[in-house]
Amino acid sequence: MYDIILAFITSFALTYLAIPSIIHVALKKHLVDEPGERRSHKVSTPSLGGIGIFAGMLFSIIMWTPFNYFGDLQYILCAFIIIFLIGAKDDIDPMSPSKKFVGELFAAAILVFKANVKLTSLYGIFGIFVLPEWASIILSIFTILVIINAFNLIDGINGLSGSLGFLITATLGYWFYLVDSIEISIVAFSLCGSVVAFLRYNITPAKIFMGDTGALLLGMVCSILAIKFIELHNEIPGSPYTFDAAPSMAVAILILPLFDTLRVFVIRIMNGKSPFHPDRLHIHHLLIDTGLTHTQATALLFVTNVLFILLAIKLQHIGNLALLIVLLASAVTLSVIVSRVAKNRNSESPER
Repeated sequence: MYDIILAFITSFALTYLAIPSIIHVALKKHLVDEPGERRSHKVSTPSLGGIGIFAGMLFSIIMWTPFNYFGDLQYILCAFIIIFLIGAKDDIDPMSPSKKFVGELFAAAILVFKANVKLTSLYGIFGIFVLPEWASIILSIFTILVIINAFNLIDGINGLSGSLGFLITATLGYWFYLVDSIEISIVAFSLCGSVVAFLRYNITPAKIFMGDTGALLLGMVCSILAIKFIELHNEIPGSPYTFDAAPSMAVAILILPLFDTLRVFVIRIMNGKSPFHPDRLHIHHLLIDTGLTHTQATALLFVTNVLFILLAIKLQHIGNLALLIVLLASAVTLSVIVSRVAKNRNSESPER
């Protein structure tokens, strides 16, 4: 337990102390995110906060993780470095989506083939239990890529990605502590500490954004935690801390970034556009359009994610598929309500 607390404190302190210097350098070198039609900010803002998050997290993991009990950690750190380089390059000098995807695919392959971050079972969803090796590899890489990019896409207003990152890493990190998976818990709380420190500078008025460097890293860590969470249920069937529907619980914990990504992709495709076409259809954009401030929208989405987690815990006995349907139906209902409120407000205020 002391190692976990120290990991949190170490990453928090390092990130907290590093970010002011990063802000200073970014402003001096004009490495800023400029306002625009699709942007929710109105002033030029540094976008290299992910460098501080990465530095604090990486230092803390190396300092406090028991390497003798975590043989796969070296490969996980390699994947982190790949994602960090991709994000930093894109924040400083934007990359083409295809090059970013290749880099993300390489990092995901390292996790699956070398670090053994793999989904091996669907726990009876669609009647499927144990997955063949080829299916396990494809599903695992797909899952990692989806979660990485889900966090990148939802990083659109002050405090949102950081708040959700805090919720997810703290929730899963505490669960890993309860089931004595201390090494994974340290990874979770190392990121958690860095994210909390980052939020000090990202809450409105934001002094810095996490950029792709932070969003991609946050997505990768959360993908590892989610897959490990699901897989560990195969190894601790008698534990009082297991859930009856582990995959659905993981979806509930990550519901906002996952559902919002699915939602905007479907809408774009239905409108005859590429699923990667930039627009203002994300749920956080709609909440801003309803008249909420960044802080209010972030708080509302944070609480909503918490409620989905509690709902999943309450209904875990109904089974994975049924719970997934309940979660999806609830998310669709809420998003439709928000869309209609935003649409009505825009129609009443044509000048906006």
